[in-house]
This record gives sequence, C-alpha cells and structure tokens, in this order.
Amino acid sequence: MPTADEFYTESQRAFQKDHDSFKLANAVVDAIVSDDLDDKQTAFVESRDFFFLSTVNGHGEPSVSYKGGPVGVVRVVSPTQLVFPNYDGNGMFYSMGNTAETGKVGLLFIDFETPNRLRIQGDASISKEPAFVDRFPGANMVVKVDITSVFVNCARYIHKHQRLETSKYVPDEKGEQPFPAWKRIEAIQDALPAKDQGRAGSEGGTISFDDYEDHVAKGTS
Repeated sequence: MPTADEFYTESQRAFQKDHDSFKLANAVVDAIVSDDLDDKQTAFVESRDFFFLSTVNGHGEPSVSYKGGPVGVVRVVSPTQLVFPNYDGNGMFYSMGNTAETGKVGLLFIDFETPNRLRIQGDASISKEPAFVDRFPGANMVVKVDITSVFVNCARYIHKHQRLETSKYVPDEKGEQPFPAWKRIEAIQDALPAKDQGRAGSEGGTISFDDYEDHVAKGTS
C-alpha cells in the first residue's frame, strides 16, 4: 500500500497546504487507497460493460477515451493485475500507441445508476498472447495492467443516468459485429484496411460525411 508521500506529487501537496487539506489528504490515502483489488472491487470491475481509459503519449500529452464491450470487458487476473481488450476502431490506435510508448494508464469505472465509481492506476503493456486475447472474441490485442493504486471516489457529483441497451457493435461470441456506418463514407474507401475494402457495396452502399453525421445524430451509426 502506498504512503501518502509516495501517492501524492509535490504539486498536489502544495494545493493541499494552500487549502488546509494536507491532513485530510493523508487520512484519505490511509482509508481508501491500496495497491490491490479486494473481492468487492473485483466484482464491481467485472460487472461493468464500459470504462474510461486515460493514457499519456511520449510527449507527456494525456488523452482519455471511452472503452465499451460486453459485461466483464475488463477481467481481473489477480488482485494486482487486470486485462482488457482492444476492438476494431478507426485505425488511429491512439490509446494503444500511448500505452506501448509510456506504459502508464488510468481506468475509471462508473455505475451511473447507483451511482458509484472506482479509479485504478497502473503500469500497462500490450499483449497478443492467445491465453489473454482468446478471452475476448473480436479483440485484436489486449492490455495487461499491473495495478499500482486503486481507490473508490466520492460519488456525490455523479448525475444518475439509466442504462438502456448494449451497443450492437459489441463483438458476439464469434467475434463478429455489424459493419459501422463510418466505414461506408465515400471519401475514406481507398484508405480502409484490406479486410474492409469493398464491403460498403454490400452494406448499403457508400455515404457522404453529411449522411454519416445524420446517422450519428439519430443514433444509428
């Protein structure tokens, strides 16, 4: 378990002193921060079908993205390690590139209905080991995270939202998923990976970018 001085940076400490929360910050670390998952936290992580992933590139620039999948999209391998998949995307491999470059990630899990949230920091690496990738049909790689800190956050500012349905684009048990509308945009046809070349014709034909924006606005993308 990290000590308060190990957990906080000098800048964070300065703000704590300015706002008379130095002692409180120490108490919070002692009360809620650990370097492994307990049984309750493990159950919460594996009950989620999405999370927010923060990464940092080689220039020190942070990024955050939404990662969705089936319930259990993140699997707990042990109290100190978890793994999650990377699915087909827009070809940027932004989060994966950042992860491979710096190996530093943050994961935020939220239940908007309760509400509840859990934060995890860790050292990450990319893996294509079948033992891990095969756990997630449709994944092209996985991220393994060695946990450095985990803690529950106060939920008082989380607005309550109701879950409606699972995205139709989550890969099924065979790893198959519908062809997304953005891959039908006429202007990008020549740039699509080989596996997607020519598919637009059998998926309703090509569309303009304005057509795609209409799909997004209607929630049919």
